[in-house]
Amino acid sequence: MSARGRCAKVLPSELNKVCPERGDEPATHPRKMSDFEVVPNLQQSSSSVSRSRRKAHFPTGTNEKENLISWIPENIRKKECTYFVESSQTSDSGRIVCECGYLREQHLDDAAKPPIYLGKEWDPSRHIQEMPTDAFGDIRFTGLGQKTGKYVRVSSDTPPRVIYHLMTQHWGLDAPNLLISVTGGAKNFIMKPRLRNIFRQGLVKVAQTTGAWIITGGSHAGVMKQVGEAVRDFILSCSHKEGEIVTIGIATWGTVYNRESLVCPMGGFPAEYVLDEENQGSLSCLDSNHSHFILVDDGTHGRYGVEIPLRTRLEKFISEQTKVKGGVAIKIPIVCVVLEGGPGTLDTIYNAITNGIPCVIVEGSGRVADVIAQVANLPVARITIALIQKKLSILFHDTYELFTERKLVEWTKKIQDIVRSRQLLTIFREGKYGQQDVDVAILQALFKASRNQDHFGRENWDHQLKLAVAWNRVDIARSEIFTDDHDWKPADLHPVMAAALISNKPEFVKLFLEQGVCLKDFVTWDTLVYLYDNLAPSCLFHSKLQKVLLEEREHTAGSKMPRLQMHHVSQVLRELLGCSTQPLYPKPKHTERPRLSIPVPHIKLNVQGSSLRSLYKRSAGRVTFTMDPIRDLLIWAVVQNRKELAEIIWAQSQDCMAAALACSKILKELAKEEEDTDTTDDMLALAEEYEHKAIGVFTDCYRKDEERAQKLLTRVSEAWGKTTCLQLALEAKNMNFVSHGGVQAFLTKVWWGKLSVDNSLWRVIMCMLFFPLLYTNLITFSREKRLQPVGCLAHLRAFFTAPIVIFLMNILSYFTFLLLFAYVLMVDFQPMPSWREYLIYFWLFSLVCEETRQLLYDPDGLGVVKMASLYIKDFWNKLDICAILVFIAGLTCRLIPSTLYPGRIILSLAFIIFCLRLMHIFTVSKTLGPKIIIVKRMMKDVFFFLFLLAVWVVSFGVAKQAILIHNEERVEWLFRGVVYHSYLTIFGQIPSYIDGVNFNIDQCSPNGTDPYKPKCPETNADNKEPIFPEWLTVILLCLYLLFTNILLLNLLIAMFNYTFQQVQEHTDKIWKFQRHDLIQEYHGRPPAPPPLILLNHLQLLVQRGLLHRPAMHHKLKEKLEKNEEAALLSWEMYLKENYLQHQQCQEKQNTEQMIRDIAQRVDVLAELLDLDQVKRTGVVEQRLGSLEDQVHQSAQALRWMMQALRGNGFSSGEDVPAMGSSKALEAKEIDLKGKPEESRPPYHVLARNLLYPGSHTLRFPVPDEKVPWEVDFPLYDPPAYSADHKDMAVQDPFSLSLESLLKINYNTMDGLIDRQSFHGLYAVQDGLPLNPMGRTGLRGRGRLHCFGPNHALHPVVTRWRRNLDGSIIRKSLKKMLEVLVAQYPLSDVWALPGGSLEPGETLPLKLKWILRREFWPQFQNLLKQGTEVHKGYLDDPRNTDNAWVETVAISVHFDSQNNVEMKRLNSFLQGCDPELCIRWQVLDKRIPLHTNHKELLHKVSALFGAYY
Repeated sequence: MSARGRCAKVLPSELNKVCPERGDEPATHPRKMSDFEVVPNLQQSSSSVSRSRRKAHFPTGTNEKENLISWIPENIRKKECTYFVESSQTSDSGRIVCECGYLREQHLDDAAKPPIYLGKEWDPSRHIQEMPTDAFGDIRFTGLGQKTGKYVRVSSDTPPRVIYHLMTQHWGLDAPNLLISVTGGAKNFIMKPRLRNIFRQGLVKVAQTTGAWIITGGSHAGVMKQVGEAVRDFILSCSHKEGEIVTIGIATWGTVYNRESLVCPMGGFPAEYVLDEENQGSLSCLDSNHSHFILVDDGTHGRYGVEIPLRTRLEKFISEQTKVKGGVAIKIPIVCVVLEGGPGTLDTIYNAITNGIPCVIVEGSGRVADVIAQVANLPVARITIALIQKKLSILFHDTYELFTERKLVEWTKKIQDIVRSRQLLTIFREGKYGQQDVDVAILQALFKASRNQDHFGRENWDHQLKLAVAWNRVDIARSEIFTDDHDWKPADLHPVMAAALISNKPEFVKLFLEQGVCLKDFVTWDTLVYLYDNLAPSCLFHSKLQKVLLEEREHTAGSKMPRLQMHHVSQVLRELLGCSTQPLYPKPKHTERPRLSIPVPHIKLNVQGSSLRSLYKRSAGRVTFTMDPIRDLLIWAVVQNRKELAEIIWAQSQDCMAAALACSKILKELAKEEEDTDTTDDMLALAEEYEHKAIGVFTDCYRKDEERAQKLLTRVSEAWGKTTCLQLALEAKNMNFVSHGGVQAFLTKVWWGKLSVDNSLWRVIMCMLFFPLLYTNLITFSREKRLQPVGCLAHLRAFFTAPIVIFLMNILSYFTFLLLFAYVLMVDFQPMPSWREYLIYFWLFSLVCEETRQLLYDPDGLGVVKMASLYIKDFWNKLDICAILVFIAGLTCRLIPSTLYPGRIILSLAFIIFCLRLMHIFTVSKTLGPKIIIVKRMMKDVFFFLFLLAVWVVSFGVAKQAILIHNEERVEWLFRGVVYHSYLTIFGQIPSYIDGVNFNIDQCSPNGTDPYKPKCPETNADNKEPIFPEWLTVILLCLYLLFTNILLLNLLIAMFNYTFQQVQEHTDKIWKFQRHDLIQEYHGRPPAPPPLILLNHLQLLVQRGLLHRPAMHHKLKEKLEKNEEAALLSWEMYLKENYLQHQQCQEKQNTEQMIRDIAQRVDVLAELLDLDQVKRTGVVEQRLGSLEDQVHQSAQALRWMMQALRGNGFSSGEDVPAMGSSKALEAKEIDLKGKPEESRPPYHVLARNLLYPGSHTLRFPVPDEKVPWEVDFPLYDPPAYSADHKDMAVQDPFSLSLESLLKINYNTMDGLIDRQSFHGLYAVQDGLPLNPMGRTGLRGRGRLHCFGPNHALHPVVTRWRRNLDGSIIRKSLKKMLEVLVAQYPLSDVWALPGGSLEPGETLPLKLKWILRREFWPQFQNLLKQGTEVHKGYLDDPRNTDNAWVETVAISVHFDSQNNVEMKRLNSFLQGCDPELCIRWQVLDKRIPLHTNHKELLHKVSALFGAYY
């Protein structure tokens, strides 16, 4: 039994559930993603699994396989022949086959049994049945690498929604932004190497940049092979995973060679497939470079083209879905790309054009593509049967004899219809589009089709912009959308601006800013909430926000997660920026905020269930703008680590230096918590970049004006939480910024206070010790007027309040305290404290009061708890607390007589700590300060070294103690032996008894009873000779000394050396950075030194506690007046622009950048040289064509001369020879490209559409030249079709029998039916009237109810379009009209309110639906007063050779906006049928109406001279 039969037996019975047929599909296609949930058993697919699979196209997890194995057989079917009927044809091997093409053994067991109830003839509809598919899973091509694809065998009747669900939910494919359907030759063909390369590169580029799906036939031949090789070359040249391109092959299952290897009822994971072109015969192999395969099965074998209907339905279904990408909801566009091809390709192109799908024809690829490309620029009237015949004879020279005369007629008609829709046709010619060839051509084709598509108002432009944003093709947006054809208002771009921000498309953000989008108008409170709602889930800031929301939910004991508000964002930002900043977004007092009132168009834009459009809709409330929108956007971009986006926004910022430093701080804090090392490195690099930006701007400012630049450092920035640039730099530990010369100059100025920085230190000390010297000009004061003291007391106050003087006085005070403390400890420590000791206690009390002041000093209002935590973080404050606590402990013991001595010991330890505090004082020194930093860094190395040393010390000490001494029970001597002696051994104090040579029994205690002697080692019975293994202890000692003295100590030295070298490079920066803390401390410190500082403390206590005066904060902050601040920020922004321009110039002068620019220019030059040959050929051809044209004109002149001579009797009696060359016509094709075709075709067009509407009847193809009845057309044999309208009371017979037709009276009133034509008498042939406009390709009356003319009435109701003030709106200096249009049930197209007239009626039935009955007479009066704009034939798709529509179009215009009749009409319209849609619409050529109705509107606009 074959694989087919075996698979059918293995399948479980529960898999025999059949999918719903196509008839079960809804009449209208779903417009949203939720509408897809109509497939049975879709709920079995795990949403979490599908979400995880979207990250990787080819999952291999066990759960995913089980999910797929259970879902596919229940929802996807295959087809099997259930009845074997012997065919007259045989297989390739000569064996008997069934009508389905399969061998007998490839059928099911029941299929080969004698028929009982089945007929003898084989019928696919009866003898082919559906059953669960048995071929799906992963496909791997043997011998072609480890690349794995997806495949599935589906029935040809599978609903497209099921396949789309499989691809998006189970195969993990993201919905495409674009669908590229590649069609053409199915056999291998030859393309020019250059054209092939251009096509491959362009196709892959457009797919990769836009996120498109490429759909082909899937076989390893022809155009499918070209596409596969293009994808293969791209993947090989792409080093990252982003290089994956979705290439879907839709092939016929019955034509796939080696398909048996794909059959596996439980799925192949993977199925090994062998690509064997040599033995495939008439079948085809699958292409190994496609990523997914849909194998369409109709139950037959070896029949090509089975997949085309399903492929068409699937492409149509996908193109009707809505894809949400980057905040923009777009209807997935589709484009057809054609290479080469035969008759089937022409049908594909024709169907695509008919369905409104744009096509890109690659000229030069051969056959059909070249035929269409060569005639595409000709007027339709010049595309004749003879011309097409000539083209086919050249391009189809091998198969030209197969073209019959009817086939030529059909091809001519289809090509005429294709060329007539020029807006959907794009010809790609080599060298036409420059280097970015095919990708630009494809995207331009889509935009051209969209631009020419009918639409209401701005919908078309909005759709194009949404496409460009979704594809991330800013180049296309610049060249195709933002042109002079359309004026974009900044408010119109707000929704797509938000989408570009969310989807991280900086180039589009830059483009929108160039187009006038003002961030201050764009960023509102609701916009910010929306942006933060759509943070990337992988973003660290997103997880921190979620934690805040969870904490709030737990705090409020609510069950639902609270909605994100900006105060939640502010809470996280304050953690990142530091507590020195105030909340950027304070918590609102009221929960409800006013809504937005920015008027923008209603564009359907959705992201994660939120509506972008709702942010920009009209409302009665005001718009709540933020204080600094540029800051808000910058923070939003920085917290997501979006470098390019943040850089664009920062360039727009005004407070740019503070913004750069704040960004640096945020990024550094986020980097500390980020788990991904790559992201951490990116954040730190970006933080450093922003620090350099701040340095660059400050450098330019400092060079321009030092004083104003230093104001920028201390200016209180309201936008950044009332902090300063200097404070932000310190919080972010931006050492490069703080160590900048300008910042250091400012700190030095602060350090000297009102004193001049030029004073020598010895002069300051002299004046400090003997203050009358201040009045001897020994000390100079600052030259700044605002700092110059006036008066004697002012000089004294200015000197003693300078931070440097306060620092020196505190040093003097501290040294005095230490000297006094040392004297008391060593000389004057009595049982009863002396006055000196009491002075020390008083001194310490003043120090404690100062530390308390520092702890409670809260200029930013952070609270005691936060200030305490900040106080404890400082190392020197910890040392102060430790010293004070130890001192207090010693003082307590000292005051108790019994613990006097321990108290002195503790006080001695406190003295050591107080001495260590001196290092902080030395940090101000430029010489000693850096060395102290190095010492602090080396202390960390020492602790690390001690850990390693402890391992060796303890291991050696324990081993030595255990070997030498037996059972030492004294703990203190155990510690001595294990740790202390081992530690001393490192420094050369080797124990004398360790080797037994210097052993002395008198130096130890044999039994360990002497508390002052160690226990003796193991000795003999006489206790005189040691018996321990001396050789072992000596070896251990040598190894111990080797590793500790040589290895570890040298390691410590090397670590110290490395630390010294590393720190030495940055020591200056570190010292300058830490110098600020000391300067700030003494800048805000009371001027008196301890213990006199208690007087200042008492003064503060009186002012704050008794007088309740606010404390004077000495922070380095300065709040400027608004005018001064605005001028300062404008000056900063101006210099920022200079800095950015300088940076751009430096980048251009960069060697690497210059090399890249030169390389790019060389590539362009090479491309131009490569195109030179093509251009030369084109010029030569054009010149030859011009020459032939001149010869043709000369021939015509000669012909005229010969005819004139012949008319005057000079004829020779012979015929005039034919002159001229037809090649001149072909040469003119180049010049005709840009020429518009005649505005109106000479013959009816809609009446010759091949597919008759509302039926499956195909018209006989009628080219333009064969339309008139007068033109001979022997092949003309149209089918007959007459619909039976059961709902119509009056209709002509649908039978074309002569007996029934003779009862009809033409060209007169036939009872109630008016059979008179507005065009006069019409011909009647064989009882049937002939269409006065010519052939249509169909006999009978079609869907019309009468033979001959079918009369209709179309009122065109118009009014002027007006502004709110009542003035008429103009466009291109012409007034604009509004027309009344309606959309009837079961129709997707809008139409004029009118239609066919029933016999004996004066108003159309459709018009009666719109109007109430009581308004019918009044509307008839309006029609009588109206103007007739058309009376005659109407080009309608329902017209046939024997029945046609003639209409009367009457213009009813309301000139005044206060017209009573118009108001009455509007009131009656409001009460009409609820199933109808009626609206006043601006009259425009792009209004989505029936084509024949638009011609009537054109006449109305011409009547009033209005815009059209």
